[in-house]
Amino acid sequence: MIRFALSCDSGHGFESWFRDNAGYDAQRAAGLIECPRCGSVKVDKTIMAPHVARRDRGRDAAPPSAPETHAGSEAMPAPATGPQGAATNMPIADKAMRELARALRRHVAENAEHVGDRFADQALAMHHGDIEHRAIYGSSTPDQARMLIEEGVEIHPLPPLPDERN
Repeated sequence: MIRFALSCDSGHGFESWFRDNAGYDAQRAAGLIECPRCGSVKVDKTIMAPHVARRDRGRDAAPPSAPETHAGSEAMPAPATGPQGAATNMPIADKAMRELARALRRHVAENAEHVGDRFADQALAMHHGDIEHRAIYGSSTPDQARMLIEEGVEIHPLPPLPDERN
């Protein structure tokens, strides 16, 4: 697998993974690569630095001197080390979204009752007035969630906690 830095004809920069250079060429020719911001299929590779695995990780390796950028992208911070030495080199916006998801989960856990897989039954009983209204959270199947929505129960799915290694 190879990661290419790409840019559309509007100058939006993004990255994508391909099996190899021929895979990129075939997908581009078929119009299968599109800009995630504007939908343009006029996409080209941009200048990028190769990502080479290093064997000196964990030793006294010198950090990179400055973050790299490419057209239409935000500056990327220098790679940090996450859990168990995993590189966490992601755009700042991604880190902010992950922290927001964690904060939302913390808020719900601190201010609502966890009812586990009884969520659908408890939410429906509250909606029908069979039990007292209170803040709850838990899990449901997709079919249970559809049934609650069809019944007019106001539910909000919680985003999954981000995996620190992705």
